[in-house]
Amino acid sequence: MLLAPDDLKVILEAALEGGGDFAEVFLERRQTTVIGCEDNKIERVHSGLDQGAGIRVLKGEDTVYGYTNELTRDGLLELARKLGRAAGGKGNNKPEIEWQRPKPNWDFQVKKRPDEIPVEEKVALVQRANEAARAVDQRIVQVSVSYGDIIQEVTIANSEGILVEDERVRCRFVVNAVASDGKIIQTGYESIGGLIGFELFEENDPVELARKAAERAVRMLEARPAPAGRMTVVMAGEAGGTMIHEACGHGLEADLVQKKLSVYAGKKGQQVASPLITVIDDATLPGKYGSFRFDDEGQPGQRTVLIKDGILVDYMYDYLTARKEGRRSTGNGRRESYRDRPIPRMTNTFIAPGKDDPQAIIRETKKGLLVKRMGGGQVNTTNGDFVFDVAEGYLIENGEIGPLVRGATLTGNGPEVLKMVDRVGSDLGFSLGTCGKDGQGVPVGDAQPTIRIPEMVVGGILDEEENP
Repeated sequence: MLLAPDDLKVILEAALEGGGDFAEVFLERRQTTVIGCEDNKIERVHSGLDQGAGIRVLKGEDTVYGYTNELTRDGLLELARKLGRAAGGKGNNKPEIEWQRPKPNWDFQVKKRPDEIPVEEKVALVQRANEAARAVDQRIVQVSVSYGDIIQEVTIANSEGILVEDERVRCRFVVNAVASDGKIIQTGYESIGGLIGFELFEENDPVELARKAAERAVRMLEARPAPAGRMTVVMAGEAGGTMIHEACGHGLEADLVQKKLSVYAGKKGQQVASPLITVIDDATLPGKYGSFRFDDEGQPGQRTVLIKDGILVDYMYDYLTARKEGRRSTGNGRRESYRDRPIPRMTNTFIAPGKDDPQAIIRETKKGLLVKRMGGGQVNTTNGDFVFDVAEGYLIENGEIGPLVRGATLTGNGPEVLKMVDRVGSDLGFSLGTCGKDGQGVPVGDAQPTIRIPEMVVGGILDEEENP
């Protein structure tokens, strides 16, 4: 534990001396290693240790937050008293704190701690991946490979008696390859990672990952320009859950809902998607990048059904947004570090698998676009409108996968698209990333099965040869 329970109790009591009605201490020690390869050489090998504490005091709906690098009783007492005075209010709140230690809804074991693996071994992984990607084709002109691991120790205590200590271990590996034929430049991207130790690389070969990224970049050079117009879109499970994360997930975070900045505000109990669609946020999936035993407020990670059979049934809450509605948090209070206050965030968000054979969905689609890899995009959470790039897409012709196309974009409205889904596959494909919100980034996982949308607006590009 980063600080003794008796010391934490004194600090919380000091934070409430000014009349606040809730106080919380978040202690963190974070050890990281980052290795990057650019331009065919190792550009950086960085290891660091960061530690500090954040203290939050609530008075009604008002929040006062401060942080410090000093993890001592005296240093935190001084900060707590300053924040308590800033919170205002009258009286002298002296809570009787009796510690409760919540149990997690699940647990995980690290087989190979990354801090016990020599840095030379990690560098060798990055070098092998770089060499493998460059060996795929002479048209590969650039490769970037990055490895990262983090060991995060946290202690969380609040004036309601919650006391949690936890250790989180994550590893991640990313390859980005760039191919060029002198006229066209295309990219291929692959990543692996999770709440997992160095055993990640026993389950996933970084060399194969690098080849896959490079092969995609090369294939895209041969792709024809994507057509534009309204058409049927089949999104393969392997495309990952980027669309559900952006076009739906953020709109189901309770802070945006309460501020009326979400298209889903006031729609609990209403149909917001096809009856084939169930959307779940689940922090208890073993090994996934967005998983955890406890959130950053000390609540056990849980599985929350957000949309069930097309009906909106719940939102994602942290302590503050749950308190406003007189309910319990859903365990979605997350923060990037001790420097940040917690806010409602997704964990692993996905569309639940259906009953259809994924291959049958393609066979029974006469004409359309098959999306196998999503790119970046933008979404307006207020109205649900989105635009996404397609990193790898194929035309569907008479129920068969046809030519590869490039330059496609998908435009639509989240709720409208989800209402139109008419087929849901039995598969489930995950992607991972760092989700940004309010200046904070946290690790998340996204997933979806193969789904079919009968009509979407697909943007294409001009054929350079026909339209110089």
